[in-house]
Amino acid sequence: MEQKLIEKRISMNEMDYTKELFGDFDSNVKIIENIFHVDIVSRKGEIVIMGKPKEAEMTEKLINRLIRVLQSGETLDSQKINYSIKLIKEGQENEIESLLEDVICISAKGKQIKPKTLGQKKYAQSIKKNDVVFGIGPAGTGKTYLAMAMAVKAFKNKEVSKIILTRPAVEAGESLGFLPGDLQEKVDPYLRPLYDALYDILGGEIFLKYKERGMIEVAPLAYMRGRTLNDAFIILDEAQNTTKEQMKMFLTRMGVGSKAVITGDITQIDLPKGKASGLKQAVDILSDVDGIGFIFLNENDVVRHALVQRIIKAYDQYDKKKEIDNKNKKKR
Repeated sequence: MEQKLIEKRISMNEMDYTKELFGDFDSNVKIIENIFHVDIVSRKGEIVIMGKPKEAEMTEKLINRLIRVLQSGETLDSQKINYSIKLIKEGQENEIESLLEDVICISAKGKQIKPKTLGQKKYAQSIKKNDVVFGIGPAGTGKTYLAMAMAVKAFKNKEVSKIILTRPAVEAGESLGFLPGDLQEKVDPYLRPLYDALYDILGGEIFLKYKERGMIEVAPLAYMRGRTLNDAFIILDEAQNTTKEQMKMFLTRMGVGSKAVITGDITQIDLPKGKASGLKQAVDILSDVDGIGFIFLNENDVVRHALVQRIIKAYDQYDKKKEIDNKNKKKR
């Protein structure tokens, strides 16, 4: 027997957020309608939801939560809406508002930088709690950007006296000599994503001032050898491309009063064939060491274009199928 359709009404009291809620050309509402199979209309200061009882109730919960997001000064986009829908379906609607509370810092443009998913929130909390944190997950999960925001916060609060950002220049390797310019110009392209993130968080002028004074250092991993890094917030980016020796070298550079965050994606290793990833080995060796946190982010934590989530999921499914096929071949 087909369920009877019901109506749910949400009154727009005080400030009317209907325009922001619906989005340009009703883009936000279309996402909700397509997923919950409901109809949503704005009528005389009310939002009216029409659909089957369960779907209409979940949509009502979702819209009430999204209104609170808008009331907090946040904007809505497809990522926030899709992630909120996921939390509603899992009965975690209270978590939607909990993500509004943890402001890490304010960007140069006055934008609040905060975790956008529960995975990111757990990651930020782990960085606060531990001296060494591994943030492992696919592209677009905010691993590096959030780590940098935490570094800037620690620096501004005078918890550390400098920020050090590093990554292995894997592709540079032996071919550095063939590239034009001095050594800094040769390695800069590999460090560009780190510069871009810092420009966004601090603003170009402040970043350059701190860099000139030695308070911020952006350098290839090879520059870390032989140093002891005291009173610093150190971020090792693209750590899946470190060798076992490089990872051990980096982790043993930490000095007094320092904190290190190591980020990487173990599905995107660019090391030459036969070279094992230092990040993969570190997961095996250090997972039970006190004071070290491991946070594994996944496609649910992707905060880029919604299509990135689907691409990552498709690749994961392909890799799992390939693994099963290989196992079956060995059994034959």
